[in-house]
Amino acid sequence: MKAFLLAAGEGRRLRPLTDTIPKCLVPIGGTPLLAIWLETLERGGVTDVLINLHYAHEQVRRFLAGWQSSLRVETAYEPALLGSAGTVLANRRFVDGEESFLVAYADNLTTIDLGRMAAFHARTSTALTMAVQPTDRPSQKGTVILDGEGHIVAFEEKSPAPLSNLANGGVYMMRRSAFRHFPEGPAEGGVLDFGYHVLPRMAPDLTAYLVEELLMDIGTLGDYESAQRLWTRRAHSAAKNPTSSAPTTSSSG
Repeated sequence: MKAFLLAAGEGRRLRPLTDTIPKCLVPIGGTPLLAIWLETLERGGVTDVLINLHYAHEQVRRFLAGWQSSLRVETAYEPALLGSAGTVLANRRFVDGEESFLVAYADNLTTIDLGRMAAFHARTSTALTMAVQPTDRPSQKGTVILDGEGHIVAFEEKSPAPLSNLANGGVYMMRRSAFRHFPEGPAEGGVLDFGYHVLPRMAPDLTAYLVEELLMDIGTLGDYESAQRLWTRRAHSAAKNPTSSAPTTSSSG
């Protein structure tokens, strides 16, 4: 399985932490977030990953040069950000010959079982399977409305009056048929975003995958501090009971 890992964000809301380090390399319990993601991808059956780069890209390249795993890693530098969907569209040749592939936002912290999500996706017929999870801040997220079969019949990005508290988790399993839903021309400003420009056009060709594991955005300093506490508790729990499975902590965001 191949994956796009979207890691080019500047992390402005994480300043001053990101004044000297890119968002994807901020430490979680002493481990760079990107390292956690690479381990998650490898454990989930991903063999090849394309990582987009922009802010402080030299630091990310140096990190990747010293990273050792079975993953084949390719990078795509963006002098100007293309947006989440723009990156995937510009590099679609990376998944030539793939029936399905993964797209994940590297600014999330998660213990998601990607192998289990891929198996769920294989049983669906829709173009995209979206990881979703309840949130207590729906107006700050992309939210979905489901039918009785788990299909997403409506998607709203940061609606001031959301109709649901079920939020987009930023992890997608996509079939190549999803590209037919992408806008034909460039979005305003040249940035093509999944939440604003693609996902609302795709409903109901979308299926929801409810995530029970830890999955949280670390986009703000408050979220980052919460992530550190959760990760530390998880590490302590694992140390006390190494045979137990990872805890299934629901994100508050």
